[in-house]
Amino acid sequence: MTPVRPRVVDEPPSGTVLGPGGPENRVAALLLAVLLVTGGLTGLVNLALDGVVRDGVVRTTYGVTMAACLLAAVPLVVRRRVGVWQTFGLVLLGDLVYVVVALCIEDPVRYATPLVLLFPSVVAAWFLVPWMLAVHMAVTPVAVVVAMQHSYDGVGGLAVQAAISAGMLDLVAVGVSLLRRREQRLLAATEALSQHDPLTGLANRRYLVEQVPRLWRQARREGQRVAALVIDLDHFKLVNDRHGHAAGDAVLQAVAGVLADTVRPSDVLARLGGEELVVLGLVGDPGEAAHLAERLRLAVCAARSAHGHAVTASIGVALTRPGDGEDAGGALWRLVDRADAAMYAAKQGGRDRVATFAPPPPPSPRRAPAAELLNPPTVPCPRLPDVSRTESG
Repeated sequence: MTPVRPRVVDEPPSGTVLGPGGPENRVAALLLAVLLVTGGLTGLVNLALDGVVRDGVVRTTYGVTMAACLLAAVPLVVRRRVGVWQTFGLVLLGDLVYVVVALCIEDPVRYATPLVLLFPSVVAAWFLVPWMLAVHMAVTPVAVVVAMQHSYDGVGGLAVQAAISAGMLDLVAVGVSLLRRREQRLLAATEALSQHDPLTGLANRRYLVEQVPRLWRQARREGQRVAALVIDLDHFKLVNDRHGHAAGDAVLQAVAGVLADTVRPSDVLARLGGEELVVLGLVGDPGEAAHLAERLRLAVCAARSAHGHAVTASIGVALTRPGDGEDAGGALWRLVDRADAAMYAAKQGGRDRVATFAPPPPPSPRRAPAAELLNPPTVPCPRLPDVSRTESG
């Protein structure tokens, strides 16, 4: 696993438009409903005008088609949610409605120009995935030819009209689609930058907070504990002072890479700031959390920047069992504070080691320490030249 990088989305997911149930989805559903209602009501007005709609069965077919437009809007208004397949069906329905309207009125050139297809074209370009848009673009010239075939005496005039009208409609659809994809990429990049640290590519504080409710729900559901591991790089200030901030940045990037490779896929690894990082994950018992922390400590020991600079890490571990109705946000920072206290105990114990937070026992003449140190490594990790254990960091 490598550090998390901003993810760019080129197209909406195949099952939804703009995310199910989200505010954008509701807007899309209501927009489509408005277009259907507007088209249906406009079409019904034509029934009241003399000389627009042909008489007989054709007139009934026209009225039924307009009523179908109005009925198609009802589920969108009620559910306020629309899927990509439903949108695709509505776009094709719009193409079919145009053909029916053109065949039912007396003068299609005057009352049913191909410009009517602009609405389904824009909807298809904005909301549909590329292959669905391609289907609509292929259907557009066919719809224009079928709708306008009785309005021209010769094949040449019909072909020119179809080529110009369908070509312009498809050109508009392509332009809107490109604009939409561009907007999606920019939005995805902006979201990624707002949730990830630009130097290391790891998640940032905001992303960590966003993931907490999910972790708390999962822990309650599976009967597990949430473990917080606070990782602080030892003597990191000396790297910046002796070798420059560029070297310090390179060390941070190297550490981020090995940590991302070491944590489990379900864990959340984030940079809180400076040289302090945190890992949130679900564990069954304290031993599992301590084992993960030790693996992370060894991973940091093995990390090297491109110029060979290295650091060690002091890691504090704290666990909690989420309760029903608990405020996950507040519980997160209480948990991180306990892990932070354990991390400082690890530093006071000599650095390059793991400490777990132990709740203080009831008051007694002799107070127990707030953190319990795990056994330090048997083989010391390599250190930077001339770095004293007594210095801060």
